[in-house]
Amino acid sequence: MVDVTHFRGFRAGKRASQPVPAGAQPAILTDKPQPAVRAGHFSNGQIAALFVVLAAIASVPVLLYPWPPLGDYINHLSRMHVIATIRSDPDLARFYQVEWQVIPNLMMDLIVPVLQRVMNVYLAGQTYTIMCFVVILSGTMALNRQLYGRWSVLPLIAFPLLYNSVFLVGTMNYLFGIGLSLWALAAWAALRERAMALRLAVSTLFVLALFFCHLFSVGVYALGLFAFELQRLRTLRGSQPLSFLLARRTDGRPSAVLDFVACGLPFLPVVPLMLMSPTWTLRWDFNWELNGKLSGLIFVIEVYSRSATFFLAAIVAAAAAWSIRHRALQFHPFGWVLLVVGGVTYFVMPRVMFDTYMADQRLPIALAFMIIACAHLDLRDDFVRRGFATVLVLMLAVRAFEVQSVWHEVSRGTTAFRDSVRQIDRGSKVLVAYADPDNGDNARELWLMHAACLAIIERSALVTTAFTVLGKQVMHVRRNYRDRVDTEDGTPPSVRQLLQPTIQTDDDEPPYWSNWNADFDYLYVLFTGAEYPNPDPARLTPVYAGNRFMLYKITAPVADAGDGQFEPPALQRFARFHVRRVGLGSLQRPRPAAVQHAPSVQP
Repeated sequence: MVDVTHFRGFRAGKRASQPVPAGAQPAILTDKPQPAVRAGHFSNGQIAALFVVLAAIASVPVLLYPWPPLGDYINHLSRMHVIATIRSDPDLARFYQVEWQVIPNLMMDLIVPVLQRVMNVYLAGQTYTIMCFVVILSGTMALNRQLYGRWSVLPLIAFPLLYNSVFLVGTMNYLFGIGLSLWALAAWAALRERAMALRLAVSTLFVLALFFCHLFSVGVYALGLFAFELQRLRTLRGSQPLSFLLARRTDGRPSAVLDFVACGLPFLPVVPLMLMSPTWTLRWDFNWELNGKLSGLIFVIEVYSRSATFFLAAIVAAAAAWSIRHRALQFHPFGWVLLVVGGVTYFVMPRVMFDTYMADQRLPIALAFMIIACAHLDLRDDFVRRGFATVLVLMLAVRAFEVQSVWHEVSRGTTAFRDSVRQIDRGSKVLVAYADPDNGDNARELWLMHAACLAIIERSALVTTAFTVLGKQVMHVRRNYRDRVDTEDGTPPSVRQLLQPTIQTDDDEPPYWSNWNADFDYLYVLFTGAEYPNPDPARLTPVYAGNRFMLYKITAPVADAGDGQFEPPALQRFARFHVRRVGLGSLQRPRPAAVQHAPSVQP
């Protein structure tokens, strides 16, 4: 088993300790060189080949569907298209403008528009998604390599976790940040006993890159680094008094405590960057919730099917129990500290930070990849090798089948929606409303929430639900049209809200849809049921009927000879819109009334 009494650079003082088995000795705890290949273990070439094959299998669903049915994905992809083509598309330039700012949410904005120079936007989005997969899994393997001194096949067990509930929401910048934070931690472990200036310089570069991935990914790296250094202090102290950590070392290097504090220096540039960023104005938007903490843990392994989730969890639990019983599985001491630090952090984290929802529920999936990197499996026994291969193939097969089957079913809806977008005139203005404001919690329907943004890509349209929040995105709506869109990333209005007269006080600004029949050319009604009735035949002409949506052409407003309190007869068929909070297992953000502000799920 792993010997927790050794740590790199301090092995000489503890030679009397019981040695670790050669196949499990962590490189981070010893300076002894590790042989490249041991009997019964996979060679580096074999591990690389397995990585490529498994990465290709995991990428199949993404490659088969140019529009992956993820929650916010198409909204982000439409922004990438605007950034890449706004100079050559007069309709997009009429509606939108790109204002580059210091925002901790830019990685996709920096990569995908560059890729779009040599490929279409859908292929660029697919390439970026696969890049996220590769960066996450390679980072997990690199961290495991630094902890144990040799490449291992065990981190490949993380491939099925690439598809998780956080991924379904479409938090694309954060996902890339998870992979980069794993690489940052691996680099820190590799340079830990090198010159302090080199170590801090490399860490600073990673912090800067992580900042522009996503602010939360900086926190993931900081959490991992804190746990790593805490375990190092624990190992250095051993049975010595606390004063031992304060004493200057015999080789002239600073004390262990001072070295520990210096690890925070690379994070100092985040302070001026945040002060420069418009995101800083959102610092007071936070909210802590107990409900949903358990769901955040389930999000690590759950995608669409509870049965598949239970099956995968049972396989992992059974395999881990067998491996521990037969002393084939070891766990790095850094992993235990990470579990404690990560658990406490997860509990105290708020649900909303900087006006961004799911702040806490994103953390467990990042911790999961780090924890997998802390494990080592002794594969010298032929039975263990066959068992590991069986479990790995079975888990990936179950997850791939689950995702592929659901995406194939959902593709009927995405294909129909694409067909409906082709009916929209280029350069039109599109309003989005909900038939039922209580819908959108089903993971299979997350794609529909922002599907109308496809019209930005295909028809250069103005769409009310596009992400254009100041302080969160670099794409904004031009001033002439800013009062016609949702600039606070709230919930679209319900059909009832559109049709009922707008009641407001002198201090209130009218909602962006208040003059919808004159300001917009088309209306998408989402989450419709079977045989959905036309809510306002006088002003709405049906254009396309989908399974869960309707597209209407908005006709010229008809003057009312009465007192203006026009109420179409069909209005009585719609349930009254009300405020509610989502349930424990929901992936959707909280749903306040559309006239109020709602926190968003940043990518």
